[in-house]
Order: sequence, then C-alpha cells, then structure tokens
Amino acid sequence: MKYLNKKVTFPENVDLAVEARGLVKTFGDNRAVDGVDLNVRAGTIYGVLGPNGAGKTTTIRMLATLLRSDEGSARIFGHDVVKEAQIVRQLIGVTGQYASVDESLSATENLVIFSRLLGLGRAESKRKANELLEEFGLTEAAKRPLKNFSGGMRRRLDLAASLITQPPLIFLDEPTTGLDPRTRNQMWETIRRLVTMGSTVLLTTQYLQEADELADRIAVIDRGKVVAEGTVDELKASVGNSSLQLRLKNTKDLENARQTVERVLKVQSNVTSEGGKIIAPMADANTVTDLLIAFRESGIQLAELSVQKPTLDEVFLNLTGHGVEDTSKLPGESVKEEVGI
Repeated sequence: MKYLNKKVTFPENVDLAVEARGLVKTFGDNRAVDGVDLNVRAGTIYGVLGPNGAGKTTTIRMLATLLRSDEGSARIFGHDVVKEAQIVRQLIGVTGQYASVDESLSATENLVIFSRLLGLGRAESKRKANELLEEFGLTEAAKRPLKNFSGGMRRRLDLAASLITQPPLIFLDEPTTGLDPRTRNQMWETIRRLVTMGSTVLLTTQYLQEADELADRIAVIDRGKVVAEGTVDELKASVGNSSLQLRLKNTKDLENARQTVERVLKVQSNVTSEGGKIIAPMADANTVTDLLIAFRESGIQLAELSVQKPTLDEVFLNLTGHGVEDTSKLPGESVKEEVGI
C-alpha cells in the first residue's frame, strides 16, 4: 500500500473540486444531458447514480474536457474546463467504462508508456509502474500480456494508470461494472484510501450498493436531469420514515395487533397487514418498547420483528417512477452514451 501512502496536494483555498452549472449536451434529437448542476466538495467521494443512458458518462466527459457542452459552464478547482482546459487536465485523472490499454503489451509496459507520455523519466516511470502494480495486486501478472487478463484485472490496471500522477481529482465512470464481488470490494477499499490520502473522487454508478457504501453525497440523475441530490440518509429520508415489520405467531391475532400498532405508534394510515405480517411507518424508534409491552399485555406473540430503512432503490423509484436497474432506452436515444461518446 506504499504508493497510496503519499499525500495528494491540491489547490489551496478551494472548497469545491467540481462546480457545474446548467450543463447541456445533445446528440441529434437526444438531449443526453439536460441542465445538470453539481457541487463536489474537495476531499470527498461524490456519486452520480442512474441507469444506463441517464447522461452520466456524457457529464463526466464534459467535466474532464473530453467533450464540449452545448450550454452551461463547469470549473475544476476554480478553473474553467473550456478556457483553462490544459490546467484542468493536470488536475484530473479519468478511468472510463472501457480500459484504455494495449492488449498486446504487458501490464508493466502499459504503465511505463503512460508514465512516459506524462513526462516522467525512464527510471521514474518503471518505479511508478512497479509501485502501482503492487498496490493493485498485479505484481505476479506484471509481465503477462493484457489479452490474458480477466475483466477485473483490466479494470484495476486502468485505475492504476489514472493514478500515475496522483491527481487531486479522479473521475471514475462505473469503475466496478462487470467485476465479481471480491474484486469490487477491493476496488472500494482502494477508492476509500484515495480519499484518505487527499484526492477527491467523482464516480458514476448504476449499483445502488456502491453508491450507498462509498458516496458522501449523491446526485440522482435520470434522462439527463438531476432529480435529487444529498447524502444517502437525506435521500432515504425524502422517501419517508423507517418501517416496522412484524410477523405474528398466530394469524388470528392479526386484527388485534394491527389496532394496537395504530394506537401505540399513532399511525392511522399506511399500515398494511397480510399473511400474518404487519408493516407500519415508524417515526420514533423509542415507541417500539411501548408496542412490545402492549403486545405482551394483550397476549399477542411475535415470531419476528425488524426495522427497515428506506432503500436507495425506493428513492429512485419514488423520484423517477422506475428502478435504477431499468436500462431500457428511450425512443430515438443514441447508443453514444453507452460507449462513452
């Protein structure tokens, strides 16, 4: 882990790593990005959550100076992405959905070439390559041609390449797509360490768990628009309170139990009861003790009790009318979004 034990330095007195206002990008008749606003604080992980085709990749490409917006503006650590593109490129690293590596070369050769292109000397390039390969668990495969690498190994190498200069801002476009659970967890740990060492990470994802695990704040984007923004807890709270879920040992007690729940929790609506199970909104966790006492006094026996917080899937469904895993295309929507154009 020695490579990521080096502190990253970024422009001082700049609170926002990314500031975007009214970003718009169209491809033909498709408005892929439709007025996106983003504020990403330095030293945090910011997640952009949405299904395929939502506009996530196009937004990243505009922020990374790879694509000009049709409308709006964006600044990276205070530098305009259009007027000061060369400065911005020195402050960022980008890992796209598809590994930008040469499959005929080895992992070491790929990293050395990237390092040389970034202006490092021969000896420094080799040292950087070795350190990054060790950090990402690729030392044993360092001399192997990339055509023999698994998808997870390629993703790790691509991320390693974006860290050669240890940039203060790192764009990760769906960094764990197609990875197995173990490799995904390893990537998550690496991303967390990057922020610990001073980097800011802006990642796009369609994985609810990934956004929940990593992001300090999340922008929910759908059909080119930011439909909600906040911390995970704030977004979940926007859907409603936690729910109390009860399963009874004897279904004949169902109606009595339902009435007790409504009386003790002081809820007269949104209480459902079927199949021996009761689900009710719960604003105050302290009332659970009162409910259990009331059940005991009434002779109502429980088989199971749990408290469930709203999920990000419920948030997305509530905001957009469909789940985040809904990857169907809109009529006439371009495939350019999927290939990162």
